[in-house]
Amino acid sequence: MQKISRLKRELQLLTTEPPPGIMCWQTEGQMDDLRAHIIGGSGTPFEGGVFLLEIKVPERYPFEPPQIRYLTPIYHPNIDNAGRICHDALKLPPKGAWKPSLNIPTVLTFLQLMMAEPNPDDPLMADISSEFKYNKQLYLDKARKWTQKHAMQKNIRALVGRLPNMTSCNALWGKEESLQKGVVESKEDGKKEEKSLSRKRDTPSGQEQPGVGPQEPKRGCV
Repeated sequence: MQKISRLKRELQLLTTEPPPGIMCWQTEGQMDDLRAHIIGGSGTPFEGGVFLLEIKVPERYPFEPPQIRYLTPIYHPNIDNAGRICHDALKLPPKGAWKPSLNIPTVLTFLQLMMAEPNPDDPLMADISSEFKYNKQLYLDKARKWTQKHAMQKNIRALVGRLPNMTSCNALWGKEESLQKGVVESKEDGKKEEKSLSRKRDTPSGQEQPGVGPQEPKRGCV
């Protein structure tokens, strides 16, 4: 019961007040089987791309984290070829940092920030991490090519059309203008989030500043 009521609140929040550049919806008749779009941020190699994600919500949610993977191929040190993601917010302690106070909108925002700021020191893809650290221009060129090939809207439309049991996406694609606007808003929002996270790093461990949202967990795969 807690899982269902929690998901209803989160989906309502994602519908009425989605984070800039992020959209999430449920598959037909499956509240625990979600899909999301993350818009590639302005100034990143993913700019102009629309990245489709699969979200599986476990039975013990929110006491266990959602299982999220990228369905759209992406060239990134912390995301492998199967779309699996290295981020502490998606793992339980002691190896991870998931806690019931986190939610799906927050995790999607963390992933959006991770796309703009990879963590090459704890990667899933060692070769991409090496490029990022020692030949960054090559990494940027490859990431842009992957974005052009896999993440432009015409390619996402085709991918969505192949997924089973999906609700109609006509209304979603009718929001393309607002999604593209989210690319610009996302960049500004990301700057504010960085400042917020910086302030929270100065607070004692385990404490949160009043009026400030949850701190982004440290990313790690070890």
